[in-house]
Amino acid sequence: MPQKEKLLEFLSGFISENKKNLFQNNIEHRTKYMTVVLEDIFQSHNASAVMRSCDCFGVQDIHVIENENEYLINPDVAMGSTKWITLNKYNKEKNNTVDCIRELKKKGYRIVGTTPHSKSCALEDFDITKGKFALLFGSEEPGLSKIAMEECDEFINIPMFGFTESFNISVSAAICLHHLRWKINTSEAPYKLSDSEKTETLLEWTKQVIKKSELLEKEFYKRNDNIVDSE
Repeated sequence: MPQKEKLLEFLSGFISENKKNLFQNNIEHRTKYMTVVLEDIFQSHNASAVMRSCDCFGVQDIHVIENENEYLINPDVAMGSTKWITLNKYNKEKNNTVDCIRELKKKGYRIVGTTPHSKSCALEDFDITKGKFALLFGSEEPGLSKIAMEECDEFINIPMFGFTESFNISVSAAICLHHLRWKINTSEAPYKLSDSEKTETLLEWTKQVIKKSELLEKEFYKRNDNIVDSE
């Protein structure tokens, strides 16, 4: 048994059966087939609301680009979702937008810009079967940066019928995630996590609910310092 699985088994002994069952149920609906990218969000309630929506719709990864603005979480809005989502921040390069997008492209993601200002397909017409994709949302006022637009592979928009130009970013994200999650669930897309991804995610969730889990982890490795991973 691989070492991470053994560690998960060990730490699982310190949580309730109810929590373990909840984790097992939720992990079956988690996906990395669809992910979310936020570019320079500056209002913490929007950042938090998007994270909460990602958790509710089973999107495991969120990627945050910090060029000008730091990504801040409002705990009253996030409602604990930070415990269950894998947050990836990009803030070490001169242009973190390019760094993030190219990293995702290396992993095989289609970069899909969400904007009403470019030739794009309507949300309901977006083809989720062409491969995994990253939804890119821009900052509250300017929207996606010029360089982000240039790096996108495709664009989608949410059809609107009123006078207001666009939705609030957190509303846009929730609408897109709801509709695309439904399309994924009703398709044959390989959206579920791999066994190793499930183990890694369950391990992180388990650590979140155990007090001083790092001490238990150290104890595990102390007891098993001669373990060699095996299939």
